[in-house]
Amino acid sequence: MHDAQLSRRPWAFAVFSILAGIIGWYASFELLTERIKTLAKPGYVPNCDFSVLVTCGPNMSSWQGSVFGFTNTIFGVAMFVAPVFVGVALLARARFDGWWWMLYQLGNLFGIILVFWLFSQSVFVLHTLCPWCMVVWTVMIPLWWVNLIRPYAVGDIPLPPRGHAFFTRLHSWVWVLIALNYLVLAFIAQLKLDWVSELMRFLGAA
Repeated sequence: MHDAQLSRRPWAFAVFSILAGIIGWYASFELLTERIKTLAKPGYVPNCDFSVLVTCGPNMSSWQGSVFGFTNTIFGVAMFVAPVFVGVALLARARFDGWWWMLYQLGNLFGIILVFWLFSQSVFVLHTLCPWCMVVWTVMIPLWWVNLIRPYAVGDIPLPPRGHAFFTRLHSWVWVLIALNYLVLAFIAQLKLDWVSELMRFLGAA
C-alpha cells in the first residue's frame, strides 16, 4: 500500500521540489546581487547585515565565500534550477531512468557537502550567521535527504527486494531525519555563537 501511495502522489514531491528550488534560487540570487553591490559601491551595507552576529558581509568577502575562485552564490543560482525542473517535469507526468536520478543525487551530494562545509566555516571561523546563507541551508537539507531516499523507496532506482523494503521504511521517517539535521546544526551554532541570546535581544528590541 505504501509503495502504491508513493507512486500515485508524485505531485507532493513535485511541489516540494519546485518550492525548495525557488526559495533556494531566490536566496542565492539575493546573495549574488548583494555581493555585486558591495563590489560596485564601496561602503555599501548589504540588506542581510543586521548585527555583528547576524550578517552576510564577512561571509561574502571571505575566501570561503569564493572557494572556487568566484562567488559561491553562482552555484546556487545555477543549481537550484534543477529541483524546479524536476518538479515541473513530474507534474507533466515525465519519468526519469535510474541513472538520471543517480546523477541528480550526485548534484545534491555536492550541494550538501558545500552547505555543511560553509556552515562549519561560518560558525567556527567567521563567527557569523548569514541570513540568506541560512535560507539556502534550510532548503538544501530536505532536498538532500528526500532525494537520497525517495528514488529507492518508489522504485525509480531499482533495488533487490530487501533493499527496497529498507528504503520504503526509511522514507516514512525522512522528515524526522531532516528535523534531527536541523537540531544538530542549531545545537552546534548555539554552543559556539549563542544565537538564542541574539534572538532574544532582537525580540526584546522589537
